[in-house]
Amino acid sequence: MHSSHRAPRLLIVPGLHDSGPTHWQTWLQGRLEGAQRVRQRDWKSLHLERWAERIGTTLDRAGDGPWIAAAHSFGCLALARHLQLRPDSAIRAALFVAPAEPDKFGVAALLPQRCLAIASAVVASDTDPWMSTASARRWAQRWGASYTSLGDAGHINAASGFGPLPLALHWVDAARERLLREAAPEHADLPEGSFAI
Repeated sequence: MHSSHRAPRLLIVPGLHDSGPTHWQTWLQGRLEGAQRVRQRDWKSLHLERWAERIGTTLDRAGDGPWIAAAHSFGCLALARHLQLRPDSAIRAALFVAPAEPDKFGVAALLPQRCLAIASAVVASDTDPWMSTASARRWAQRWGASYTSLGDAGHINAASGFGPLPLALHWVDAARERLLREAAPEHADLPEGSFAI
């Protein structure tokens, strides 16, 4: 079967210190067969280029795509950088949950400054200590991503009570269905773009 007709697989892109057993990313990974996780060599060293490169090597080792990526915190920045550096990436849709503020790490200039070439969504919080609502909205708009706020949800991690995050599963399922439809011959010429949660 040609890779464009394969069922998309899930790539988990964690943030600082990885995502533990009670984190929504671990919950999501456990619900989808064939899901893979990016494992950084050093979870404490927030080096954007190395983290982005690790996404690429993980995909290269994991085999054929297409892929849907679900990233959290600094992992969102690494994913955005990967997509900028690798326009040929097998990632066809990206979910950015609780992105970290690029300015905190001096990496804003290294991230895409225009619409991404793939469908994407930013899920943020009104009370996230790592990124303000205004900044999350700006980055979503810049990337051409849909934007959803979960309100008073902290950093949308285990410490904030996420655990299961059905919204993420719903988005991934919808992305998989859309990518499969677009891979069908009658939809081969449809443009890619954002879609809302």
